[in-house]
Amino acid sequence: MTKIEYKHTEIAVKKKFGQNFLTDRNICRKIVQSAGLEKNDRVLEIGPGFGALTSAILEVVPEFVAIEKDRELAAFIRREFPSVRLIEGDFLAINLPRLAAECPVKVMGNIPYSITSPILFRLLDNRKHIVSETLMVQHEVAQRLVAKPGTKEYGILAVQLQTFCKVDYLFKVNRNVFRPQPEVDSAVVHIVPLATLKQKDEEGFRKFVRTAFGQRRKTLQNNLKKTYDLSSVSSIDLSRRAESLSIGEFSLLFEELTLPAH
Repeated sequence: MTKIEYKHTEIAVKKKFGQNFLTDRNICRKIVQSAGLEKNDRVLEIGPGFGALTSAILEVVPEFVAIEKDRELAAFIRREFPSVRLIEGDFLAINLPRLAAECPVKVMGNIPYSITSPILFRLLDNRKHIVSETLMVQHEVAQRLVAKPGTKEYGILAVQLQTFCKVDYLFKVNRNVFRPQPEVDSAVVHIVPLATLKQKDEEGFRKFVRTAFGQRRKTLQNNLKKTYDLSSVSSIDLSRRAESLSIGEFSLLFEELTLPAH
């Protein structure tokens, strides 16, 4: 079992939590700067770990909320950063609307690789309570988030996120600034929910996107025909593959497929 000692505290690294702790203070400050934090912002940090990013946030925002699942690390954060309101628990089970009841939050965090997608979709579901998200994720995931049509990285994640948010790839973070060192590099992304709601039936749209990408090498016609009535489609060539459609074309096709029958 790997153990890490920091400020006279030795804590076992728990693989089940996907723990890789950022150690470079300059990168932490760069992340905070990228988030555009101001003193009076309401900040929510996901998984503070040993508090490297926590410390950099505190240089700008004197009080904020952090959520930590690891009991030992939660105790460490409470002890070392008393001005941080530490919530011990699973981020995926936290009531975000309640946390952001007073005003929307800016979300920060070094996201565990193993639960990146669930976290991203949970944030997406609660985006009306969020000003922005500045997150460190696996480099390959970052590439998928900002992918353009026609590329191998372009898929469900890109379409879902880019339909409802502005997503920017900020910078790459080398694996050697983490303890223990992961097998892949990371990257920081900035996500801002769009003010205009592009889809009224969000769950229906997500199902549609998943179905369209069901088998990547198949055409839209073949992927969609079992689930949708394609007779009303006139704007999109259904012999195309899902990976060739722009974000706007996905929205247009979904609207045509869900028009009420006359």
